[in-house]
Amino acid sequence: MSEEILINVTPTESRVAVVENGVLQEIWLDRVSHYGYVGNIYKGTVSRVLPGMQAAFVDIGLERTAFLHASDIVRVDRERMTGQVPDTTLREPPISELVHEGAEVVVQVIKDPIGTKGARLTTNLSVPSRFLVLLPGNPHIGVSARIEDEAERGRLQDLVQRLRDEASGNGYIVRTNAEAVDDFALSADMAYLGKVWSSIQETSADSKPGECVYEDLSLPLRALRDLMHSQVDRVRVDHETTFERISEFVGRFVPEWQSRIERYDVERPIFDVYGVEDEIDNALHRTTPLKSGGHLVIDQTEAMTTIDVNTGGFVGHRTLEETIYKTNLEAAQAIARQLRLRNLGGIIIIDFIDMHESEHREQVMRTLRRALERDPVRTSVTELSELGLVEMTRKRTRESLGHVMCEPCAVCNGRGSVKTAETVCLEVFREIMRSGRQFEAEKLLVLASPAVVDLVLDDHSTTVAELEELIGKSIRFQREEQYTQELFDVVLL
Repeated sequence: MSEEILINVTPTESRVAVVENGVLQEIWLDRVSHYGYVGNIYKGTVSRVLPGMQAAFVDIGLERTAFLHASDIVRVDRERMTGQVPDTTLREPPISELVHEGAEVVVQVIKDPIGTKGARLTTNLSVPSRFLVLLPGNPHIGVSARIEDEAERGRLQDLVQRLRDEASGNGYIVRTNAEAVDDFALSADMAYLGKVWSSIQETSADSKPGECVYEDLSLPLRALRDLMHSQVDRVRVDHETTFERISEFVGRFVPEWQSRIERYDVERPIFDVYGVEDEIDNALHRTTPLKSGGHLVIDQTEAMTTIDVNTGGFVGHRTLEETIYKTNLEAAQAIARQLRLRNLGGIIIIDFIDMHESEHREQVMRTLRRALERDPVRTSVTELSELGLVEMTRKRTRESLGHVMCEPCAVCNGRGSVKTAETVCLEVFREIMRSGRQFEAEKLLVLASPAVVDLVLDDHSTTVAELEELIGKSIRFQREEQYTQELFDVVLL
C-alpha cells in the first residue's frame, strides 16, 4: 500500500492530507483564526465548582471557560498508590475536596472546544515525542495497544523500565511508532522529554493564571510526529520555510527518513494535483455516492451522527438479496473512510439495508470492523440490532470537518429546510389581519420575496380582496429580490 502525506501551508492556514493509494483518507486543518488547543498546558483559575456534576469550570484564558471533571483530577493519585492503571470501579472523591473556587491549577487540554462546549481539561499532564509519551509524576509504563506482538510489547516495556530514571517518579507510554526501535532511539526521546518537562516546570512557576505554559508543535510538525510511519513513502511540502523546519525536525529525530521529505514547487497547487480539494468539498455534502450506484446519507446532529445506506440506482445482476449484500459491503468500507475523512465522533448509528441471510450480515460486520482497524482514532462497534442498526462510537477530540469549515445556513438557520411559499403566504394574511385591526392606517404595503408575491397575486387574489373588505384598508404587494422566502414585512401607510 502506497501512502503519502501532503502538507499545504499559506499565511492564513495549514493543511495536512493523508493519501493512501491516491485516495484521500484524512484531512487536518489549522487556521490562524482557529488554532486547536489539544495538548497545550495552561495555568488556570477555578471559576466555579459544580458538586452535582462532579466537575469544575476553569478559566484558562480562552473565550469560554473549560471543563474539568473529577475523574480527570484523581487518576494520577490512584496510579501513584497502586502503580497500575486505575480501577475504574473506584469512586472519585467529591469535586469540592479536590478543588475550590479561586484555586490555581495547571491543566492540559484533552478536547478542543466543540460547538457551544468549552475545552475539556485534565490535571494528568502528558508530553508526547516521536516514540514516547511522558507521564510526569506517574510511574506507570504502558505500551500502545496497536502493538499486538506480545514479545515486542514485553521487549519495549523492559527497555523503557531499564532506561528511565526511577528517581524522577515519571512514567511513559510507548507509542505505536516505537515498534522495533532500539534503545538508542528511546533514550534520545527520554532525554528530549526530560528537557521539555523541565522547561514546562520553570515556565509554570513564572506564569500568571490564564497563560499558556506549553504549546504543542505546529500542525506540519505534529503530522510528522504522529502520522509518519514505515509505510509512508514520502512527505510533500509546498512551503519553503515549513519544508526547512520539517527537514530539521526529521534530521533530529528520524534521520533515516530524510530522503522521504520532498519540496513541492510545481506551479499547480499540490491539493489540486491529488484531487484533495474536490474530496474535501464532497465531504461537506450530506450525500456520498458509492461506485455501485448506491449512496450514503450522513446527518450530523448534536446528539449523534446517523448514516443511512441506500441502493440508489444499483439494480445488480442477480437477486435483490445479492444486490443489497454488495451495496452493504461497499458501504461498510466507505463508511470507515468517511468517518475518518469527516472526523465524525461520538455516537454513530448506521442503518444498513436489511439483509435476510445471517452469513451476509456477519460478512458486512467483519468488513466494517476490518476497515475501521486502519483508523488511528479509537472506535467501538456493536453487533447488528434487532432493528437492523449498528451502534458504534468514535472518540471525539476535535471538531468535525463540517463544523470547522461550515456554519448554519443564514436562510434556514440550520434547520435544513425553509417554509413553503404557501405557508409564508398564509402567515402574511394573518399578519395583515392583525395589523389592520390593531393600527390606524389607510393602506398596507406588504414586502416579500418574489415567490410569495407571485403566489398571492396568481392564486390568492380573491382572498386579498376579501381581506381589504374585512379590514377596510387597501393592500398592496411589492416584490423584494433580496428577501429570503420566509422573510416579509407589513408596512403601514
